[in-house]
Order: sequence, then C-alpha cells, then structure tokens
Amino acid sequence: MYKYLLVVFLVTGLALSARAQAPVLNAKPTPRDSINQRSDSVTSKRFAPKVTHDDKIFHPDSTHSPHKAVMRSLMIPGWGQIYNHQWWKVPIIYAGLGLLADAIAFNQRYYAPNLVVAKYYEHGTPYSASLPQAALYKEYIDFNVPQQTVYDLVDSYRRDRDLSIMGFLGAWGIQMVDAYIDAKFQHSYTMDTDFSFRIEPAIINQQQTVYALYSGSYIPGIKLTMTF
Repeated sequence: MYKYLLVVFLVTGLALSARAQAPVLNAKPTPRDSINQRSDSVTSKRFAPKVTHDDKIFHPDSTHSPHKAVMRSLMIPGWGQIYNHQWWKVPIIYAGLGLLADAIAFNQRYYAPNLVVAKYYEHGTPYSASLPQAALYKEYIDFNVPQQTVYDLVDSYRRDRDLSIMGFLGAWGIQMVDAYIDAKFQHSYTMDTDFSFRIEPAIINQQQTVYALYSGSYIPGIKLTMTF
C-alpha cells in the first residue's frame, strides 16, 4: 500500500514541476519582466580588485620595471635581486664573485715575479742581490730550474688569471640576466604557486560524435578542472 502511495506522490510531483516549467503562450509581459530585460541588456563593468603589495609578489605587477632591475645589477651586483625581493641570491652572487676575485689575485701574485725571472733567463742576466725578485731568481738557479719550465709557469699563471677575469665578468653578466628575467616574470606573468584541481561528474553530449558502443544521445563522464 505504501509503495503505491509513494509512486502516486512521485508522479504527481513530476507532473507539477513539468507544468511549472512549460512556457505560457500569449502571456503579457509584466512591468517586472520588462525591468529584468532592461537590466539584463546592460553590460556591467568587470570588477578588478585592488592589488596589494603582497599580491604583487606573485601576480603580474606593471609597476615592476625590468629595466631598473638590470641597471641596478649592472652598477652593484645583487642590487637587482634585492629589487626583485630575492634576498637569498645575494650571498650566492658574492660568494661566486669573491672566489673568482681571489683566483685573479692569486694568479697575478705569482705571474708578476715569474715574468721578471723569465726575462732574466731570456737575456742571460747574471744573479745579483740588487735585482728585483732576486730571491726567486736565486732559488731557481740553485735548483737548476730549466728556462722552459719558467716560461711554462708564466704562461700557466697568465692563462689562469685571464680565465678568472673572464669568469668574473661572466658571473657579473649572469646575475644581470637573472635580475632581468625575474623582473620580467613579475612584470608580465603570474608567479603564483597555487595549484588546485576539482573532479566532478558531467554529462557529455555526443550528438556530434560517433560512439560505436553507446547509442544514446548523452553519456555520463567526469570533468577535471585544474587551476594554475
């Protein structure tokens, strides 16, 4: 008995809902309907929330200038990274530049005296205590260091010094490029690290597609929405 009553209630509810959704023919529009139509026809402006300073770190910020970042890094290494709010890069930059500067000083310190001694070997200058770099010259003479070995030492120190200078200039340029790229991303692209996704059921309309295993107009599916 209860089953029959439940079926009757369900059928009656479906009939009433279908009747309520059916369009009414020859119905005159009410003033409220005309107001709603006019309000729907007006296009509202898109709301743009005000961007705060914290949001500018992760979202595009047109006031952040890549030109300022690269010029500051050109003048003082690491200044562009500070402008980009990336303080952690500054110790790395100065550690690399400091090591390269130390390599330049080390090779120059040994290149200059060996160059003087190499010239003594080249011209056959006799040893004298009054000569510049006399102690190094005497040490080489006492150990019978060949002339070619001295020349090779001079070339080695000079090559390493020049490579260290090139590395120093290259590191300076790399930190400039790094400052420009980071500033460009902050200026033009979103830097937000938020990543989320949502899975929900969906109905797929296959009237314009062909499925061999299913003959209906609609098929169930799953909708995946990802937010970067």
